[in-house]
Formats: sequence, structure tokens, C-alpha cells
Amino acid sequence: MHPRTARRSIPDQGLPHTDDDAVLAAVVAGARRRAVRDGDRQIDTAHLLHSLLEHDPEVRAAVGGAPRLARLLGYLVQRSIGYGLRWQRSVEGAGALAVLPGPARYDAARPGGAAHGDTGHWSPVAAVAVEEARRRARRRGAARTSGTDLLAGLVLDPRSRAVEVLERAGVRTRELGARLDGRPADARP
Repeated sequence: MHPRTARRSIPDQGLPHTDDDAVLAAVVAGARRRAVRDGDRQIDTAHLLHSLLEHDPEVRAAVGGAPRLARLLGYLVQRSIGYGLRWQRSVEGAGALAVLPGPARYDAARPGGAAHGDTGHWSPVAAVAVEEARRRARRRGAARTSGTDLLAGLVLDPRSRAVEVLERAGVRTRELGARLDGRPADARP
């Protein structure tokens, strides 16, 4: 019997590992390892969230105190040992019946590196979240993408797996997104 991670990898496509995105690169590397270990063919928003919580104390503080953080991490760990089985073989954000595509083609000109009509090795929602994190950093004039930029990108789509896990753990993602953007919780983005 072979271990689940034996020689299996998700290619390093779609996210250049540049110095100005060092935080993002570390989070993506962790998310990629999780996806491979879990036997998933794509990096999704829950993989990114789990890795982000491991790497960034500011993000851990943003989601709440120790009891809420423990519950959130518990859900994410459950996902890696079976909680997320209903997610396997489906594309995040494309509905429960959308089956994962075959091997992706890489196109550096597209968000997430996906070729036209192809999601690459990222779920469509995860690719949008990463691009939104970069846009958010540029809007505030930052040279680097922060963990809270990525967290804000992860909570944008209410149908994302990250939002589902956050909500189950008691994090009100709409309020979190508003707080990260510096606007009242009842205001629309």
C-alpha cells in the first residue's frame, strides 16, 4: 500500500513566488501541500484558509478568540480526514455536479494561470480570492499582499468552502469582510 502523498503533486502553476508576495507564496505552498495530502486535484478556499490560519497571527486574531479559533481549526482538520469528502471530485463554486476537468493547461496571462475555459489546479473561487487579495493590496498602496488581504478575498463569495467552514465555526463572514474593509457590517461591498 502506498502513502496518499507518494510522488503525487499539484504543479506549481498560476502563482508566481515573488518576494513581494512572500506571505501569499508561503500560504499557497501550505495549501498545495494540504490539497495533495488530502487527495484533492485542486487547491480550494478551505485549503487556503487552513494554511492562512497556520501562517498568520493577524488572521487568527481577525477570526476571533481562542474558542472560536479552536472550533474553526477543528472543522478544517475534520475536513482533511473526511469532513470534506462530499467536496471531492467537484469544482468549488461550480455546483455539486460539476466534475473536475482533466489536466490543466497553464496560461500566465489569466488569473490563477488557468487557460481559457479551464480552472487549472485552483478552484475558480480560490483563483478569484487570490487575485482579489492582490487587488486589495494594490488599492491600499501596499507592496506586499498581507494575510488579511487574502482573508478578505476568501470571504467575498458566500458559496465558497472557506465561508462554509467559517460560518459553521460561528464566524459571521459578512461582518468579518466589512471589518477587514473598514466599513460598517451592514454596508454592502
